[in-house]
Amino acid sequence: MVYGPQGSTLHYSVNIIGIYKTEGTIYYKGKKFQYQEERYSSWQDGTNAFMVDGKKKTVNIYNFNDEKKDTYLSKFKFDPKDYIFSYSKEGNYYLLNAKVRNSKFFGIKELTAKVYQANLYPVSLSIKLGFIKTTVKITNFRSGNILDSQFIFPKNKFENYSFTDHRNEK
Repeated sequence: MVYGPQGSTLHYSVNIIGIYKTEGTIYYKGKKFQYQEERYSSWQDGTNAFMVDGKKKTVNIYNFNDEKKDTYLSKFKFDPKDYIFSYSKEGNYYLLNAKVRNSKFFGIKELTAKVYQANLYPVSLSIKLGFIKTTVKITNFRSGNILDSQFIFPKNKFENYSFTDHRNEK
């Protein structure tokens, strides 16, 4: 189970036609979320969200539910009501497909998750954005035994970063 009370973690890598290339590790547990990439990282404990930009040496603090906390990802909101779902089998895998009902110029057009049939662990996620299609490779998936301490922001690691607190903004 990717989203659940026991939590999960995975490593991902993506290359969008050479324009954007990154890899990182994600941890989930209930509403809590934490990821780390070379430049960006985030700790979200269910109440607060700490968004770190390693290149700019900045930490922005938001309320957990504030959509402004991640300006890039907020452009790609996924609402299940906007998609038609299907699945098929391919060898030892299930292909879980979500295709947008009403296509827009910008945003996610189609998603295909490839998961092992035996344990339902994810292998990859293909994403079609307009005319661009990319695949996120998923490795080192592990479900369970994710500690709550994983989601606590390690402030001492970022002592020489500038902090901006957005929690009281409207």
